[in-house]
Amino acid sequence: MTEESAGEETFISHLVELRDRLIKATYGIVLACIVLMVWPGPARIYDFLAAPMLAALPAGSKMIATGVVSPFLVPMKITLLIAFIVALPWVFYQVWAFVAPGLYAHEKRLVLPLVISSSVLFIAGVAFCYFFVFGRVFHFIGNFSPNSIAVMPDIENYLDFVMSMCLAFGATFEVPVVVVILVRMGIVSVEKLRSIRPYAIVGAFVIAAVVTPPDAVSQLALAIPMCLLFELGLIMAPIFVRVSQAPEEHA
Repeated sequence: MTEESAGEETFISHLVELRDRLIKATYGIVLACIVLMVWPGPARIYDFLAAPMLAALPAGSKMIATGVVSPFLVPMKITLLIAFIVALPWVFYQVWAFVAPGLYAHEKRLVLPLVISSSVLFIAGVAFCYFFVFGRVFHFIGNFSPNSIAVMPDIENYLDFVMSMCLAFGATFEVPVVVVILVRMGIVSVEKLRSIRPYAIVGAFVIAAVVTPPDAVSQLALAIPMCLLFELGLIMAPIFVRVSQAPEEHA
């Protein structure tokens, strides 16, 4: 077998492995979706997600559906989003399992902590957005609404807003994991990251301004945790580096 054909076979085997991991991750999401559709059901899930918006509306107000199939499709989409969040540990495990064969034994010790921390941080970001940010943002916006306007949010617009906000907060809460990976791979040192701290803070506020509504409440609610999580990453990175060092690196 020539070197070229061996390399081609290796590339194909990697593609097959990637396909298998993607299929397994999809199975996990589908299974979680089926369970959520049985209990508590798409309607109850949507009612739960809409609670912060309804709490900010005048008593007795409801959201509206302008599309014919919106009352069916929107709860289904919300259920799929929740299923993805529920299955996230399994999805992250499939990602790390795909990468793991290329790692040394001492590096593989990072897989489980990173899978757990990535899942916990993403879910924490989504929970922070739902329980802390939504209520304050909706009340803040409602206070600026003139009395001559009847606020009746459309469920599809609300879905887009909720999905973008939850994914934004979930992704930005992964900052410590990103810092740890960058430091462990030797792309950047902890000292370098500390030296660019002012730029990281400015960057956090810029990101918050881009991905959140144009109000100070939601922007601060995202920027401040990002700055704190960046500091957490600087604390945890040296610990992970020491734990994952090869035996000869200790010498």
